[in-house]
This record gives sequence, structure tokens and C-alpha cells, in this order.
Amino acid sequence: MKACVPLILAMLCGLAWAGKMESCASRCNEKFNRAAACQCDRQCPWYWDCCDDYQHLCTVEKDPIEPEPFLELEEEMEEEMEEAPASNLYSAPDSCRGRCHESFDRHHPCHCNARCPEFGNCCEDFDSQCGHEGFSHSSDAITKEELKAISEKIYRADTNKAQKEDIILNSQNAISPSETRDQVDHCPEPLFTYVNEKLFSKPTYAAFINLLNNYQRATGQAEHFSGQQLAEQDTFLREVMKTAVMKELYSFFHHQNRYSSEQEFVNDLKNMWFGLYSRGNEEGDSSGFEHVFSGEIKKGKVTGFHNWIRFYMQEKEGLVDYYSHIYDGPWESYPDVLAMQFNWDGYYKEVGSAFIGSSPEFEFALYSLCFIARPGKTCQLSLGGYPLAIQTYSWDKSTYGNGKKYIATAYVVSSTR
Repeated sequence: MKACVPLILAMLCGLAWAGKMESCASRCNEKFNRAAACQCDRQCPWYWDCCDDYQHLCTVEKDPIEPEPFLELEEEMEEEMEEAPASNLYSAPDSCRGRCHESFDRHHPCHCNARCPEFGNCCEDFDSQCGHEGFSHSSDAITKEELKAISEKIYRADTNKAQKEDIILNSQNAISPSETRDQVDHCPEPLFTYVNEKLFSKPTYAAFINLLNNYQRATGQAEHFSGQQLAEQDTFLREVMKTAVMKELYSFFHHQNRYSSEQEFVNDLKNMWFGLYSRGNEEGDSSGFEHVFSGEIKKGKVTGFHNWIRFYMQEKEGLVDYYSHIYDGPWESYPDVLAMQFNWDGYYKEVGSAFIGSSPEFEFALYSLCFIARPGKTCQLSLGGYPLAIQTYSWDKSTYGNGKKYIATAYVVSSTR
């Protein structure tokens, strides 16, 4: 009997420890604990793995708190937002002219975002300026739950994505975030060992690839498109709109009263993605599509370049040298997510996140979803049961239509938690 006492005590202690690991008691703001059944760190709301008593024990007045910043932040967006004078951002802070879809700014006396009707702080001309956007009533605000539901539908609808046998990835060495500025090549082999290029004959892939070489990668050099290149933009939009992925996205926004017809939706996509604006000294030297999918060079650095197909094709030509990665997503099938470091023909990308193995329409849909629903904010989605966030920024120095904003950038938020 005496021999059993230590065993019983050990079992009781183990049960007590396990119970502690299911509560945030004495654990608020601790570091991520892989052994625990649930978490109490500041990022758990984003990962949806907080303990049941997290909000009660670890937040002030039971309000949820924002997760800590994630690793990737587009440096050029910081620079451009700092350089932009207030007169360029808003024509009049007490009006919604040119401000529809803007992020909340506590310095403004009134607001023009989707939730201002709910809080009763819209500018007086909100309905006249932004009513055509389809969110002049609080019932039109898109909830987090709706975003997660539509992203799962888009994920399931992506039948053109790569299968496991279509791509052999050689991610090799991971580094810590503190090492990303060192510009050291930790991976002697290419990232892509094999890609089944039969994927590229599919209509959306082929239309997407035709667009990639239509741009001058250096900002400050104006873009001039031939008639054929403009037609290629229309071809891409036409092909992606045939897919189940984009039909799901349009149906979602149509149900939300954001667009009254598919043609209105397509016209808006063309403007927000392909409309030209100036990042440098030349008029019309950049666009959302060029920045996000093809990549740009500004002030001696790679900016944008968040697409695996572009990466593979440039690596195959010897123009991209894969250095390392700091994040590899949890998905066991494609699409997956990788946050990596690389050199693009003499220029370095410190942190570049990208979907791997996704179809062009899948990325185009998710980035568009988040830009329209959460412009300038972190957009929390769900893919295959795993949380995923996308960050977008709008271009605030020029607009199209009735004050609508172009896409400045969009990318998958990466974290090494």
C-alpha cells in the first residue's frame, strides 16, 4: 500500500496541473505554452485558442484586446503614410467625400466606415456619399463570423489549386525574426524542387501569367500598356469570374448589398486592382496587381511580391535566390502559407509571405474580400479550420469613382508563435 502512495500523489498532481492548464488563473499574458490545453497570451484571440475564462480574467472590463503586432509590415506603406500630408488623405474631415471604407480614426469628428451607423457617429453626408457603397445601414456591416464562413466556402470551392503531388517544396532552413535583416543565404537549394507546369495551362493560370511581365518593376517609371496588355487584364477578370471561387465571392457581396450586379462588381475589381497611381515621381507607375502579384523595387528594396507562381517562374530563370523562411503554415495540403526571405535579381525581401499552391482566383478572391470588407485592417478568416489573417492597405493619395480607394497592398499576415 505504501508503494502506491507516491504514484497516487503523482497522479493527483498531474490532474491538478492539467486543470491549471485549462484556465487562465495566474497565466494572463504568459508566453505561448504548447503543452497547455488552452492559451492566455495576447495572441490567443486571433488563434481562437484562449481558455474559457480568458476574457473574464485577462481583459479589462471584459473587452477583447487586440493581438500583438505580427511579423510582416510592408515598410514602404509606413514610409508613404508618414510622407503623406493630411490634405492628401482627406479633403474635409467633417465630410465623407473621398472617405468611404476608411478605417476608424479617433481624431476625426465624424466617420464614414461600415460601422458608423451602428455607433451613431457618421458624418452628415454619409448616406449621400457612401450610400451607393451599400452599407448605409448597420445591418450591412460584415461580421467576423460571416468573413470566416465565406472564406471557408472559397477554400472549398478552389478546385484549381495544386494537389500534393503537383509541388515538391524544399523549405530547408528556418531562421528567427531577428535574423531577417542579416541578408544571409541559409538555403543552398531552390525553394521549388518540382512544379507540375500542367497547372499553368488552366485558363485562370494562363491569364494570370500573361499579366506578370506587363510591368516595370522599379517605382518611378510610368506604366504604359498596349492594347493587347489592356485586353489581358479583361481576359483575366473574365476567366476568374467563371470560377466557383469568384462566384461565391460575388454572391456574398451581392447578398450584403455591396454590389447590385456582377458587372458592377467586375468594374470595381478592375479599378481597385489595375487602376494606376503614383508611388514614385511618375504618374501611373504602380497598381495593386503589380505590387501584390508581380512585385516592385522601391528605394533599393523588394516591395510586394506575394505570389508563389511569380516566385517559381523567377526562381526557374535564376532571378530569385531563396534564402530562408520564418513561418510555415499548419496546412497539410495546398494552399499553404510560407513567410520567406529572398533576393530578387540583386534586391532583398526581408519578409515576404505568400500562399503556396493556391490558384490565382483563390488569392485574388481572398485579397479582394478583405480589401472590400476590412480595408486597412487585419482581416480574420478561416481556411480548413485553421485561422488565417490578411492585411490590406488602401492607397489614400488618389481615388477613383466617387472617392473609392485603390489597393496599395495585400498580404497574408505571418506569425512565428
